[in-house]
Amino acid sequence: MRLALFQPDIPQNLGAAIRLCACLGIFLDIIEPCAFALNDRALKRAALDYGDKARLTRHAAWEHFRNEPARREGRLVLFTTRAALPYTDFRFAPGDTLLFGRESAGVPDEVHAAAEARLVIPLQPGLRSLNVVSAAAMALGEALRQTDGFAPAARDG
Repeated sequence: MRLALFQPDIPQNLGAAIRLCACLGIFLDIIEPCAFALNDRALKRAALDYGDKARLTRHAAWEHFRNEPARREGRLVLFTTRAALPYTDFRFAPGDTLLFGRESAGVPDEVHAAAEARLVIPLQPGLRSLNVVSAAAMALGEALRQTDGFAPAARDG
């Protein structure tokens, strides 16, 4: 299971995504360019103390991500407000990559067309969207539940 962020706009969201992926044991793909400087110092600041625990790959462009051999093992599943299928009605597989677009603009049509599945998180009427990391956490929770992908729970004494 992988999480991919397409050209993130907000450094704090990227930091939260790094933390989410580290805690869940999920690979994170960052598809650049980002709307902020993504140098090693900025990445370390965004990730807090979770950066060394996260498994992430930076891709210089969409095509680099598309051609990554490790990413192509499963389906590309796009979360978008333009979809009709609720994510809870979809059957996830362990090799899927869950793709989320820019906070400000989603993804361009070519990225939308490349997805093998397009899913939506149903919202209350009149509301536009969730925070990208909140949406990713919901999606990963459902995908990991379906695929038995959660780490075993720690047990007290």
